[in-house]
Amino acid sequence: MDAVERAIDIIKAMTGTKMAFPLESEVVEAIKKIEGGIKSQIGIDVVNEGVVQCLNRQHVICIIKDTRFRPPPEPTVLMMGDKDMVLGTEILPGMHTLYKEKENVCWLGDDFVVFTDMVPKTKEYFLMPPIAFPELEQIEGAKNVVSCSPSPLGDLIIKNHYELEDDPKLASILVGFDMS
Repeated sequence: MDAVERAIDIIKAMTGTKMAFPLESEVVEAIKKIEGGIKSQIGIDVVNEGVVQCLNRQHVICIIKDTRFRPPPEPTVLMMGDKDMVLGTEILPGMHTLYKEKENVCWLGDDFVVFTDMVPKTKEYFLMPPIAFPELEQIEGAKNVVSCSPSPLGDLIIKNHYELEDDPKLASILVGFDMS
């Protein structure tokens, strides 16, 4: 069994996985083209660094998942300013109490805070960083394992190419890795 087959078997065994399959190179290229010009609903640029890194790996697997899939191990969205200034962060399940009593946060919805004491000198943007996917790090020779969520347009490219239903209860995650 090769590494991609092993990765797919591991992913399929995870609760909430509906499908897992390797992305064809033409789909990888189509997603790369559209991910560079994404803006948020409020007009702020979105830098999907996770997708960029993931799609540049030797192997890219697409996961179609439902709400039972495990939460990410780290925030999937950050608001950034200047070079490395974190202006805001997604709040993962179980982490809300860490921010509830802080005086320097402004809640934007139930799962995102902005730090009121951080003032950037340049324009702010949303960063979708590469996210760890520890389940695949057990594959012998696998390295540089990263995961990410594509933009809604990237998700639609996948669903259209593979003729998948555009079900709002399902989401896609991409996992990329190299082999040594």
